[in-house]
Amino acid sequence: MTVVTVNGGNGAKTAAPARAAALNIIGLSKLDYKGLESTLCNGCGHDSISAQIITACYELGLKPENIVKFSGIGCSSKSPAYFLSRSFGFNALHGRMPSVAQGALIANHKLLGLGVSGDGDTGSIGIGQFLHVIRRNLRMVYIIENNGVYGLTKGQFSATSDLGQELKHAGVNEFPPLDLCHLAISAGCGFVARSFAGDPKQVTELIKAAFSHRGTAVLDIISPCVTFNNREDSTKSYSWGKTHDERVNDFGFVMYQEAITVEYDPGEVKEVELFDGSKILLKKLDGSHDPTDKQAALRLLTEAHDKQLFITGLIYVNSDRPSLAEVFHLGDTPLAALQEDKLRPSRESLETIMAAMA
Repeated sequence: MTVVTVNGGNGAKTAAPARAAALNIIGLSKLDYKGLESTLCNGCGHDSISAQIITACYELGLKPENIVKFSGIGCSSKSPAYFLSRSFGFNALHGRMPSVAQGALIANHKLLGLGVSGDGDTGSIGIGQFLHVIRRNLRMVYIIENNGVYGLTKGQFSATSDLGQELKHAGVNEFPPLDLCHLAISAGCGFVARSFAGDPKQVTELIKAAFSHRGTAVLDIISPCVTFNNREDSTKSYSWGKTHDERVNDFGFVMYQEAITVEYDPGEVKEVELFDGSKILLKKLDGSHDPTDKQAALRLLTEAHDKQLFITGLIYVNSDRPSLAEVFHLGDTPLAALQEDKLRPSRESLETIMAAMA
C-alpha cells in the first residue's frame, strides 16, 4: 500500500495510508482515461469538452482500448491527444475525418467510434463528408466543437459565424450561418444534440447518451474561442507584423483567460459574455419539447435561429434506423479479425470463374 508521511502533534512523523483512487465498474481510475497536457489556449472551451469526454467514459465504464478516436484539422482536432491516451486515434486530412472513421469502423464494427471536429472542419471543407456519414448512419459519436471562427489560423470567419459578426481582422461577415444540427436532422441523423462547453454537467450526460445510440450521434457543442491580442498598437498584431515585414516566426500573444462556465435552469434564457466582449444567448430545453418529433425539432431550430438563441439539450432522437454495420450484415466477427480463408475466394472458385470467361 502506498503511504504518505505526515507530522504528528509532537513533531514525530507518522505514516498514513494514501487515499485510493476511485475505480469505476471495470476497475479503472479516472486517470486511466486522461491524455497529454493540453497545448490549447488557457480557457479554451475545447479543453472543457475533453474533460467531459474523460468523465463520461470513466462513469460509463468504457474500456479505452475499445474506443477509437478520429479528427481532422484545426484546434478541435488537436484535442483527442488530451483524452483517452490508451485508445488508438487517427488525425485525418482537413474535412476527411468521416471517411477514415468509416473505413476503420467497417473493418472493426465492434469498436466505439469517437470523432472530434470543428465548425470549419465539418461545416466548410468537410460538409459533404459530414452529411454522407450521417446518411449512412455509421455508428459513432460525432462531436463538433463549434466556436464560429478558425481559431488555429487566427480567427477568420467559419461556416457557422453569425451574419453581421465583426472580427478584428476579418471585417464583417456578410453570409448567413449554417445550422449543423438542422443539417444533421435533414440528412437523417437519429441523434442530434446541442450544448455549451461551459455547462459540463449537460455535456457529460449528452456524451453518455450518444455512446449508447445505434448510429451516428451528432453533438454540436458551443465552445468559445479565446481572443488573440491583435490590437493595431500591439507588436503581437497582424498589422504591426506586416508593416515591419521582419517576421522570423508566426508567434502571437494570447492573454490568459479563465474558462467560461454557466449555471441556468431548463427553459431559462441565459446571456453569456465571451472573451471578446460579444454575447450569446443560451436556452436550455425544458420538458415541453418532444425530441422524437422530427418536425418539432426542425421548427425549434428555425425559431432559435430567428431569435438568435442557442438552444441546448437533446434536440432529436430516432433509434429505429439500422446502423451501417447492420445494413452490411457484418455479423459478430469484425472483418479485421477474419482469417484469410474467409476473406479470399479459394483457388478452385477462382479457376471456375476464369474458365467461365474463356
